Amino acid sequence: MRFNDSSRIQPRPRGAVDPDASEAEKQDDTPPSEVSLRERIAHFTWPWFATTMSTGAVAVVVGQTPNRFPGLQTIGEIFFVLDVVLFVLFTGLMMTRFVLVPAKLSASLHHPVEGLFFGSFWVSISLIICCAQTYGVPNSGPWLVKALEICFWVYCAVVFVVAVGQYFILFHLERLNVAEAMPAWIFPIYPLLVVGPMAGAMIPSQPLDAAWNMWIGAVMFQGLGWTVAVMMYAIYIQRLMGSRLPDPPVRPGMYVSVGPAGYTAAGLISLATRAPNVFAGSKLTTDNTALNGNIIREIGILAGLFLILFAYWFFFLSSVAVASGFRKMTFTLNWWAFVFPNAGLTLATIQAGIVLKSPGINGVASALTVMLVMLWLVIAPIHVRAVWQGEILWPGKDEDKTMKDMPWGRWARVPAGLVV
Repeated sequence: MRFNDSSRIQPRPRGAVDPDASEAEKQDDTPPSEVSLRERIAHFTWPWFATTMSTGAVAVVVGQTPNRFPGLQTIGEIFFVLDVVLFVLFTGLMMTRFVLVPAKLSASLHHPVEGLFFGSFWVSISLIICCAQTYGVPNSGPWLVKALEICFWVYCAVVFVVAVGQYFILFHLERLNVAEAMPAWIFPIYPLLVVGPMAGAMIPSQPLDAAWNMWIGAVMFQGLGWTVAVMMYAIYIQRLMGSRLPDPPVRPGMYVSVGPAGYTAAGLISLATRAPNVFAGSKLTTDNTALNGNIIREIGILAGLFLILFAYWFFFLSSVAVASGFRKMTFTLNWWAFVFPNAGLTLATIQAGIVLKSPGINGVASALTVMLVMLWLVIAPIHVRAVWQGEILWPGKDEDKTMKDMPWGRWARVPAGLVV
């Protein structure tokens, strides 16, 4: 099966030449006009998992949003099942890519663009775990509660190693330009930023000892994620102050900056509301545990509320930036940043509405939920159309187009001894 490019021609990466092309085509630095399915799969990149992040995030938000109505739970379950199907499909395609072009496995992990999105694979897993808690635990036995506890700790251990390893690789092998800094630089630590909300959802169904351990672990991992994110925020703000805005096609990626503050605020408030019950069996203190739990609850809620407007500030800043360049925007996988980071903001708003018992805040949370679902329903067909027309998943048009000394598709063979 072969595909024709029906999209606008874009520049071909330097040195990537079709050996079967005519001499005139070899001099033309543009992507090929016709490729095979095999060649397209060779360009299935990590940012595709932004789709599963967004789908899982919508399922989580729908499962927690206030002002519920009959059928809402079913909508969330549909998004959950779709998320699992897409995740399995995308994982299979990614494995196929690395079988076709083995050198791209290592190259993709330290590539200055594609490599940053490796974290989206792990965030997708965390959202599936959270959905299993929301939609699975009420309809299954205690075995799932125990399985989710194990998944939680395995996830935390793996993403901690990923965060250390990937930042080391980027520090050691790449030289990123601060003038081009994007919120995506946070992605290697992003999987830790969703640990708090995930634990907050899981703790009520866990036995007391397991809940206590999970609560402490979530606080520590969320703290690590937020601390690293703050440092990356500083670099990103320096870029915005000293350079121009990102180009319009990638400007939706600015919404990634909403996520760290949003998910951290949601995690802090959610964990805070669990504190009185968790500290009833606490090993931290031996007397007045209920009082201590209530104190921690109030501190955690205030800490979460302290961060929420920071997330909203980035949300509105990014919205203005996107609106200013909307006419020049073309579809990229960055468009999924319209959904998954703003899901963190929505979860934080939901938690704020719960603890403050505010109908107004609950109304805002419901409006944000509707917005996320509508954005997903708009972006998904645009994504499919972009694939069909060859705007993405095409040699020279994806995040791997600048991989050093690595031609495209079926010609992606690295010479012996070459280190990529």
